[in-house]
Formats: sequence, structure tokens, C-alpha cells
Amino acid sequence: MYMPPPAGAESEIGGPDGFSYGAVLLLTDAAPSAQVEEALAAMRFSGWIAPAEDGVTVIVGDPGDGVVAAGHRGIVEVGRELAAATGARALAARVRRDRQLGLVAFSGADEVARYDSDPSREPDADREVISEPVGAEQAPAIAELFGREEAADRLEEILDDELDPDSTFESERLRDVLRVLGLPEWVVGAAHLPKVVPTGPSVASLVRLRAGRRGALAAVTAWPVRRLRARWNPAPILAEPPRGSSGDEWMFL
Repeated sequence: MYMPPPAGAESEIGGPDGFSYGAVLLLTDAAPSAQVEEALAAMRFSGWIAPAEDGVTVIVGDPGDGVVAAGHRGIVEVGRELAAATGARALAARVRRDRQLGLVAFSGADEVARYDSDPSREPDADREVISEPVGAEQAPAIAELFGREEAADRLEEILDDELDPDSTFESERLRDVLRVLGLPEWVVGAAHLPKVVPTGPSVASLVRLRAGRRGALAAVTAWPVRRLRARWNPAPILAEPPRGSSGDEWMFL
């Protein structure tokens, strides 16, 4: 169940702001949990590892929309390396202020699809970057990757929809995507961690990593790392986003 943010917060464009979070959904039938944790520790990852459920392990970044591992890596880069290290299929999902949804799908070392609901929401995007969904046509590849070929048309419809920012959150789009693909829907509540996530696993069952380490000592030693990473932004979902008109051409007529 998606829990909207408190009323009253206003976004830059209009309407209430929402949560930011990021997660990797890793199909781990052939990837032991110890292998997943070892790969994350090597990346000096910060976040949580949920216990596998129905063959899916969810890894939540902290902060999910920021740098969560060494080398300025965000949740998408973590997903890429996890899929390559384990040979598993994976979907990296990043939500920024509930106004932008990024999805990148991997099969082992291969990237299968990449989607951005609104490239203009990237921190460093210029005013000419378009604000429309990019990559919805890759829905069949994502559906096939997760064995849901029959849902390809519905998935493309979900991804191609231009949401009303005054009334709809990107978490609602992500919830629909996860439902169609048969993946854990509790991910849309990941921003609540370390508090209880509605419909999600218990907090006690999660493995907490701070800069790749467990335990109370890690909370102390990782504090400078967290402060340093907070200064950086991860790579954008689209390295070269489409651009449109800036809207100032009338000045030259």
C-alpha cells in the first residue's frame, strides 16, 4: 500500500511533493544471499537487504535517490553490478520526490531496457530537456525478461502515461509496474525505512549495511562516508536525454 507524503509540501512545479527512494529487485533463484551481500559489501553499499521472497531479493538504497555505493554509484549502478556478479535478472527502480521514475532492467551483465518518466527532473537537467516519458516502447523487453509477455501492452500503457503532477505520484505508476511484473509491491513504501514498511518485511529481518559493513560500529565509521556522498548526485537515468524547444523562440521573431 502506498502512503502519500504529508499534506502541505509543495513542489517546484505544483502539487504535493512525495518521497524519494531506490531499490533493486533481484531474481535470486541462482544467487545465494551470501553472494548478494558479498557483492554489496565490495561496493561499500549503504542500505538494506530484505530476505528473499518468492525468488526475489529486494535491496533498498540509503538514500535511494542518491549515491549509495563507492565510485559515485547510485541504485542503478548497484543493480547493474549485482546482476553481473550473480548472473541474475534485475530491475533497478529509482523514484525522485515522487515526480520522476527511472527503471533499468538487466539480465546478468546485459542491460535489457531503460526508462525515464521525466528526464527534466534530473538535478543537472537544463531547461530544454523534455518532461515526457522516454523508453515506454521497451515494455515488451521488460515483460519478457520477467516472464510476463502477456502483460507487455498493459505495461507499455502504464509507462507511456503522462501523469498529472497535481494529483498522481510516480509511486503509483511504480506500484502498477511491479504488480504487472509480479514483483513485490511493498517497494513503494521503501522511503519509510528504517521504520516499518507497510505490507513489507519486518525491520528485524532486514540486513543493514553501512558502507558495506554490518553492526553498530559501522554506524560510526560510515558517518563521514554518508556526509561525503550527500554532496554528489548519481548518474542520470538517461546520459543523453531528448531535448525539445526551450520556448523562447518568439523572442527572435
